[in-house]
Amino acid sequence: MRGVIVGIGLVMLALGAAPVSVAAQDGAGLAGIHAWVKAAGKTCMADHFHDGQGTGSTKAQAQAAAVRAWRDFTAWEYGGRWARWQLSASKSESCTGSRGSISCNVSSRPCTY
Repeated sequence: MRGVIVGIGLVMLALGAAPVSVAAQDGAGLAGIHAWVKAAGKTCMADHFHDGQGTGSTKAQAQAAAVRAWRDFTAWEYGGRWARWQLSASKSESCTGSRGSISCNVSSRPCTY
């Protein structure tokens, strides 16, 4: 884990941002590097989207896998409080394939209370 934090710090330095520990951001992970907006009692990323991709034998399975991928990556990057698909904004979804082999992609802006 230390290598990941050091790597993130180096990337932030390369981008001209001061490295800030995850703890210093009150559990927000790297969320502080993005602009936030308030809407409907939530705090959302202003214009930053996360994507997820999943496959399954039914559309429901593929959708669930795509949302899990979105949630897992969002939680890894920003922490669990940002990783609630139900709270996210500007959701979009597309699925292709036929029964037995379906692939879905989801996208949305992470939000938190």
